[in-house]
Amino acid sequence: MRTLVVGAGAIGGYFGGRLLEAGQDVTFLVRERRAAELAQSGLVIRSRFGDVTIPNPKMVLAENLHEHFDLVLLSCKAYDLEGAITSFAPAVGPNTAILPLLNGMRHLDILDAHFGPQHVLGGQCLIAVTLNASREIIHLNDTHDLAFGERDGSRSARAQAIESIMASAKFSSRLSENILQEMWAKWVFIASGAGLTCLMRASVGDIVEAGEAGLATTLLHECSTIAKAEGFAPTATAMERSTKMLTQPGSTLTASMLRDIEQGARIEAAHVIGDMLKRGEKHSVTSPLLRVVYAHLKAYEARRGREAKSSSAAVH
Repeated sequence: MRTLVVGAGAIGGYFGGRLLEAGQDVTFLVRERRAAELAQSGLVIRSRFGDVTIPNPKMVLAENLHEHFDLVLLSCKAYDLEGAITSFAPAVGPNTAILPLLNGMRHLDILDAHFGPQHVLGGQCLIAVTLNASREIIHLNDTHDLAFGERDGSRSARAQAIESIMASAKFSSRLSENILQEMWAKWVFIASGAGLTCLMRASVGDIVEAGEAGLATTLLHECSTIAKAEGFAPTATAMERSTKMLTQPGSTLTASMLRDIEQGARIEAAHVIGDMLKRGEKHSVTSPLLRVVYAHLKAYEARRGREAKSSSAAVH
């Protein structure tokens, strides 16, 4: 199975690199800067599950992409999705499967509109990973899970073929027969966790110490109510797990969105929080705390945009 990994950043580089390590046929779709880095230093992964260095991994630039692949593994940020679609579109043939690993659900609608739902699988990953100053992929935790599946729950021939290549790699993979439910459960957790830690600009443990663990349970309730209205109510087990993680005393857990804010970077506010609110409004679900979270994030984006314009004007 020929796999195109869109980008060789933290997530794409990790899972694509592990597939390459296992001898699978993987090509990375990259920009010129990343291509130069990989040509010079190789694809480097640092992880408690084993380090790996892959010299000169197979790469292609968007302008040179002219052939179809069996699988497209997509792990970009939501705000880069349209650009990514343009770059990998030539790789999508009649039998290509697209496996997105983005948070939320809106990307499924966008991919469906571009390629048709028959091409788009459901998928999610659980991993904490980043690029260091040397552009090495640093695995930060003990989890590297990837779940995927047909959105109708079937165990199709292509899903089983993907299951086979994933099973060869040094990460945990699973073919799910209920992937949409799992994606919704993760979205409820991600939206609640991002909302909590971004609004308070603090870790879970700090918020608990301040006596405000109730903020976490309120956000979980609001998000799970929206999920239920959409037909994907989280299970009691999922809610118990999420509640424990977001109310754990002493926890250093923060959302990656908060880390992006602290670095002055772009964030997925519309995709992770705004779309959740929009779906709730469709069902007349009120979510007052989630709305405050979204206002907070939009205010950050407004200030960031203003400062970027001011900096650009000063340079010119």
